Amino acid sequence: MLVKWIRLTVVDRRGFERGQRKWAGLLGEPGFRGQCGGWSRTRPGVAHLVGFWESRAFYDSFMARSHDRLGAAQVGTYKDQQVRLFEHEFDVKVGFRPVFSDADVLRLAHCQVQQDRVDHFMLMQEKVWNPAMAGSPGMLRGMLGRAPGEEFLVLSLWQSAAERGKYRPERVERLALRAQIAADVRAIAGDVVQLEPSWTV
Repeated sequence: MLVKWIRLTVVDRRGFERGQRKWAGLLGEPGFRGQCGGWSRTRPGVAHLVGFWESRAFYDSFMARSHDRLGAAQVGTYKDQQVRLFEHEFDVKVGFRPVFSDADVLRLAHCQVQQDRVDHFMLMQEKVWNPAMAGSPGMLRGMLGRAPGEEFLVLSLWQSAAERGKYRPERVERLALRAQIAADVRAIAGDVVQLEPSWTV
């Protein structure tokens, strides 16, 4: 499965949200599996969107044919768009499905990993982080995606912001030490996204 992550700063909120409804047209696209999105809870005006495709071939076909038509309504409503593509590596907790009706919050962690530490980083995701996240109340499901080279996206869906809050900073610090994250990761950027049900496709 291919994962597309878009991060952008919205300059015309009403126009952007109106244009976002046009993406319902994705439903007819071959290979499209689902899309969700919402507003950053920490950065005003920043929106995140995550789309899922069966394969890179289906995604490339969509980009060549329909993308610009669907996106035309949002032209001029945002700036600073960043787009990243990741291949699904493995699930967190249970079999990941791009279904979002039961989730309120999306957690994203974008990791740039040291070249010689990729195998260790992935092992720690599996042996340390996955069991810890799977045992957290309110955590529904998640996945690890990898871009070419040493770039990873850890994506998790949560039932509510209150439950996400139980995943406490001191616990995260303990896990980070156990996983030797400081040795593995060159840079990490995360965000917590309040999902907008009207953006779900």
